[in-house]
Amino acid sequence: MSEKNGTSIDMHNRVTATELEQLVRMQLAALDKDPASAKVIPPLMVWGAPGLGKSTIIRKAAEEFGIGFIDVRLAQREPVDVRGLPVPDRERKCVDWLVSGEWPREGKGILLFDELTAADRSLQVAAYELILDRRLGDLYKVPDGWYICAAGNRVDDAAVAATMSSALANRFLHVELAEDVEAWAAWAVRNKIHPAVIGFLRFRPECLLRQENENLERGWPTPRSWERVSVMLGIIPGTEENETLLRKVVYGLVGNRAGVEFVEYFKLNAEFDDVRRMMLDDSIPVSIPAKIDRKYAFCAGLAYFVWRGGSKEEKRDLLNGFYRISLKLTSDFACMTMCDAMTGCGVIGENEAAGNLFHHPEYKKWAAVHGKTMRKTLKF
Repeated sequence: MSEKNGTSIDMHNRVTATELEQLVRMQLAALDKDPASAKVIPPLMVWGAPGLGKSTIIRKAAEEFGIGFIDVRLAQREPVDVRGLPVPDRERKCVDWLVSGEWPREGKGILLFDELTAADRSLQVAAYELILDRRLGDLYKVPDGWYICAAGNRVDDAAVAATMSSALANRFLHVELAEDVEAWAAWAVRNKIHPAVIGFLRFRPECLLRQENENLERGWPTPRSWERVSVMLGIIPGTEENETLLRKVVYGLVGNRAGVEFVEYFKLNAEFDDVRRMMLDDSIPVSIPAKIDRKYAFCAGLAYFVWRGGSKEEKRDLLNGFYRISLKLTSDFACMTMCDAMTGCGVIGENEAAGNLFHHPEYKKWAAVHGKTMRKTLKF
C-alpha cells in the first residue's frame, strides 16, 4: 500500500499501458473464440489519473480487432437513458419500456462506461443491471460477443469522482493504470508521437504526469496532453518566427513548468533533419551527442526516421544508416533505439520491422557489440 494525498492505494494491481493492452487483447481473444464466455469473463474496471490514456488503450484494442466500440459517458446521462423510457399502455393498463437504440443488438465489440466514477449514485445504480447481468430485465440483453469495460478517476485525483458502491465494485476485475514512462514511450513510438516528445519524457520522466503544484484548471502534464503537443508540433512549422506561438501552445497544453523545459529542449534538439541526413549519406561522419538530453533526442530521431523512406533506395539507405550509427552508440542507447525500431514506429508492422532488422547484413555485427545488453533488456 502507498499513500497519495492521504488515501491508501493498493499497488499490487497496478498495470503498465502495455500490460493493460495485453489484458484487453486476451479478453477479446477469449470472446472471439467463444462468445458465450461473456457470461463468465468479468467486466474490467480501469482506474487511473486523468489523461493517462485509459479509454484510448481500450478503443485501440477494438480497432485492432476490427470490432465495434461504444463509449458511454454516464455523467452526461439521465437514469432513463440507461434503463429506458416508460411508455403508458392505456389499453392494457400497464407501462412498457423503450430501450435506448445505442445499446448493441448484434456482432462483437467493446461497451465502455467511461468516467464511471464521475456519475452520481443514481446513474451508477441505473447501470448496475447492464454491467453486472448484461441485461435490462426482459427488455434487452447485451450480445455475447460484446465485452464490458469501465474506466474512471480516483477520488484523490482532483477530478470529478464519486465513490463506487461495494455491490458494483465487487463484480469488476480492477486494475490501476500506472504512469510508466517506458511503457508510454513504447506506445508512443507505435503511434507516431513526435520524437522530440518521446526524447524529452525519457530524459525527464517525472514530467509525464504531474499534478502537484499545477493549475489543474488549465493545462498540466499528462500522457493525453503530451500527445496533443505532438499533434501541434506537426501543425506549427518549427521556425524562429513561430517560436512565440509554439511556446504559448505548449504552455496551454502542459502548463508553464513542464512547458518551459520542453520548449528549451525542443530548441536545442530540433536538428532531426541532421539525423536523417547522417543516416542517408555515409560520407557524413557519425557524430553522437555527448549530453544526455541531446542523446535521447538523437536516438528518438534515429528510430523515427528508419522506416520513413520514400523510394526503395531511400528506405535501404535509411536502414543502412541506422546500423552504421547505432553501432557507434553505447549499448544502453543502442538497445533502446533498436526496441523502438522493432515496433515499426507506426509505419510498418512489427513482424516486417523485425524481419528487416534481423536479416540485415549488419545485424550480426550489431548483436556482437550490443547483444548482451539487448538480452538483459528483453529479459531473455
